[in-house]
Amino acid sequence: MINLNIQEIFSVYVIPWAINISLALVIFYFGRMVIGVVVKVLRKLLVKSRMDEILVNFISSIVKSLLLLFVIVAALDQLGVNTTSLIALLGAAGLAVGLALQGSLQNFAAGVMMIIFRPFKAGDYVEAGGTAGVVEAINIFSTTMRTGDNREIIVPNGSIYNGAITNYSARETRRIDMVFGISYGDDLRRARAIMQQVLDDDERVLKDPAYTVAVAELADSSVNFVVRPWVKNSDYWAVKFDLTEKIKLAFDDNGISIPFPQMDVHMQQAG
Repeated sequence: MINLNIQEIFSVYVIPWAINISLALVIFYFGRMVIGVVVKVLRKLLVKSRMDEILVNFISSIVKSLLLLFVIVAALDQLGVNTTSLIALLGAAGLAVGLALQGSLQNFAAGVMMIIFRPFKAGDYVEAGGTAGVVEAINIFSTTMRTGDNREIIVPNGSIYNGAITNYSARETRRIDMVFGISYGDDLRRARAIMQQVLDDDERVLKDPAYTVAVAELADSSVNFVVRPWVKNSDYWAVKFDLTEKIKLAFDDNGISIPFPQMDVHMQQAG
């Protein structure tokens, strides 16, 4: 009788459970091997497509996690676990976490979009998210920028991607926009020739596109010229500062005055 009970226990419980556990371990072991191969091939394909390293690591980790979850569910199903309830529980937990981390997920999604579409790269000078500076690093949740006075600012990616992005480093050339006013009594043609000569003498000013020197406005107290030379992006600030000084000195040397706002007060004696 005892032998019969032991045989029943082995045949009904031990052997089926041993088979199920063995099959579950086989599914998990070989599943992990297959996942390793798939992720390795995926990484190679992404690297060959010259995708950003941050995005390569991110996609690889997401694919690995999803495939591993699928393998675990398959192994548990082999053990007889009700995986339908488990999947529903995981979905509910994911929804709760998503609602709790809504802001972080927005930054995360924006970071992925920025890495994919590349509105800027590390080293570019940009104005975005209410901040202007040189981009030092683009991460999944935030972007690190360095301002002109050497401050480090970390800006959430959601703030950057949801607003306008001005990339000052995207093009090789850039136009400098300056305005110079001269007195109404000064020689207009001479003032124009002086500014053109200053531009011609500076080798950093590009010939193509050609610069512009034109009368833009007859203002209240001055005739305003717009001076718009094209330069290499890297020369922008140096040329802007130098031209401002050189044109002012050239005006002084040639008797061209730059008027400033003034008010005439007339006093009348009562009586």
